[in-house]
Amino acid sequence: GIAGRGVLVDVGRFRGDSNHRLAPGNCVTLDDIKTTAKKQKLEIKKRDILMIRTGSMGRFYDEADKQNWNALTEPGLCYSSALVKWIDDMEIPVIAADNLAVELAAQEINGSTMVIPLHGALIRDLGVVLTELYWLDDLADDSAEDGQYSFFFTAAPLKMKGGSGSPVNPMVIK
Repeated sequence: GIAGRGVLVDVGRFRGDSNHRLAPGNCVTLDDIKTTAKKQKLEIKKRDILMIRTGSMGRFYDEADKQNWNALTEPGLCYSSALVKWIDDMEIPVIAADNLAVELAAQEINGSTMVIPLHGALIRDLGVVLTELYWLDDLADDSAEDGQYSFFFTAAPLKMKGGSGSPVNPMVIK
């Protein structure tokens, strides 16, 4: 399981549309993370559990906006060596997001289309746990109301012998 200090970086609220959602195909960069944290008056500390809200899950469940949802174009983190280095330097153990892959599924890197390039860089190379499809809209609204974007976070997976993935039961305590 996972337990520690969680931080919500609500990029959808600060860069998104009137529903606080990033447009399909949008990249979330290291600069977006730092700028959003600064606007939220949030200090991201070493070993924080990083939660990224793009608004993608809200779009999926919104009948009026659902036609704009597509798994391959969901907004998410975009690869950069600076982002990977920052995650490594900050010793971020877990990144959770409200989309299907944490990152934008297909990205243009050095003239080539790459599919989920951060998965290898983060999971394989750094040991970062990526966890997806979080409903972060209620937490984001609550955090925007009280100004508190850090909290105790825990996520307990199913206990499965030999398993390599599992649904989790995430919980935030502010």
